Amino acid sequence: MRLVGVRDLVSGQGWYDTVQHRFLPPDGVPSHWSRLVDAPIAAMILALTPLAGPALAEGVTAALWPLLLFGLYGWVLYRGVRHSFGERAALLAVIVATQTFGVTIQFQPGRVDHHNVQMIALLGLAVCMIRGGFRCGLIGGGLAALSLAIGLEGLPTVAMAALYLVGDWCLRGRPARPTLTGFGFGLGAAAPLLFAAQTSPDLWAVPRCDALSPPWLLIASAGLIFVLAARWVGDRLATIGKRVTLAALCGAILLGGFALVFPACLGGPFPGMPPLVRDHWLLTVNEMASVRKLVAQGQWEALVFHPVVALASLTAAWMAWRGRARRAWSVAAVFLWPGLILGVFQFRGLYIAAGFVPLVAGAVLDRALTQAAETGTGMRRWNFALLGGGMVSTLWMAPALLGEVLLPGSRTAPDPGGAAACQSDAALRPLVALPPGTILAPIFLGPSILLRTPHSVVAAPYHRAIPGLTAAIEGLGGTEADLDRVLTAFRIRYLIACPTRPADDLQAEPAFATRLARGAAESDRLAPVAVSGPLKVWEVTR
Repeated sequence: MRLVGVRDLVSGQGWYDTVQHRFLPPDGVPSHWSRLVDAPIAAMILALTPLAGPALAEGVTAALWPLLLFGLYGWVLYRGVRHSFGERAALLAVIVATQTFGVTIQFQPGRVDHHNVQMIALLGLAVCMIRGGFRCGLIGGGLAALSLAIGLEGLPTVAMAALYLVGDWCLRGRPARPTLTGFGFGLGAAAPLLFAAQTSPDLWAVPRCDALSPPWLLIASAGLIFVLAARWVGDRLATIGKRVTLAALCGAILLGGFALVFPACLGGPFPGMPPLVRDHWLLTVNEMASVRKLVAQGQWEALVFHPVVALASLTAAWMAWRGRARRAWSVAAVFLWPGLILGVFQFRGLYIAAGFVPLVAGAVLDRALTQAAETGTGMRRWNFALLGGGMVSTLWMAPALLGEVLLPGSRTAPDPGGAAACQSDAALRPLVALPPGTILAPIFLGPSILLRTPHSVVAAPYHRAIPGLTAAIEGLGGTEADLDRVLTAFRIRYLIACPTRPADDLQAEPAFATRLARGAAESDRLAPVAVSGPLKVWEVTR
């Protein structure tokens, strides 16, 4: 979907016009994804187009862009670990990063997404916090603002980083003040600038709970006011109690004001989502799955993600309590634990936290090598080796595969292969020859149709398009009357089904669209269209 938006930008769509005009036509759907990520991708496509042509330029960009970002991630990781633990630990951390699935899936070729950029920004924030000082705090605050401008997934992590710096100031006073001041200035100044850079002026006053907008700018501005107050009172707050009192008072005012002015955002980024959409779309997406659900559905591949983040979180907390380089360990723990806790309830919580696993693993494996070179340490020399090895997620492939082999009947999750086949270029290429029209298709197919064909879609996995999501769920999962109503209301020209991934049935019997795809039902207003591949296609005749 991001590549569709980038293509529109390259074709001349306005910088501030983020509407997907072929999504729920004729009005389209306004995207909240950041132009700050779109811009370098579009620039790369434009640079390659004279050499390779538009189509190949897009493909090369989609393949190389994530790899270039991985190089940047590796550089930030190396610099950060080397500063705290030495060069060997830094090299080990980069090696572990190449074996950490939570990292590599974000930087794999074709991953034209924003989570990888957020991971880099927040890793950079952590490095700045470890080093400390006004300059590093300023850069870190700017990186935090960049993460929020790109997407709010990192909001819990940024909040914990801010609380860490405030707590550090409360405990240590003047020595911790430069870092806190720099962070407050960086976040408070950069957030509104980045917001203005990618948001149309006529939307500056519109509150959005799912993107950087007035609710979150209020928090960033309040943070700036707090650090100004802390700097102004200076050494007059000579005791921990006085500093805690000021921080608690400012925090209470901020939270109370936020709840009073923007109460809708207290319920999360999806206010107003109806239960039908939440139950039959949002909660079926893998990134929203809890550990309990993954285990219940027999998705043993989760073993390569959760255990390494859990080990890294526990290790960072333990080393911060007992070891040297406590600043580095404590900052790592602050960035790991929110992701681990959120990841228990929603898999996407691990997206940012996974980027910090190599930092911890590199330092632990370096300690293991140091102990291995010593004599007389007995079994202790193996402790860190086993611990560091446990944070290499490729080693967890063995129990994951074992679970698949020994408990094949436990897997009740839908087969991803069926969806992948229907989304492929080979499956969708025959649709290009059909006259353009609006398509009603399974929700997961929407982005692929927009990217690979000239057609419009009613539904795509995008939480702002509630009418389209509702239409797809009711039309494809309901009765013949439900389907007819959706076909008429949205002026559908083509109906598409993926037989291997039917929609959820909304009644006791299989949905009419599902029976239609199986050849067990007919409709006098739908004419079959012969296409090669796994998709079933009908044209609406009246």
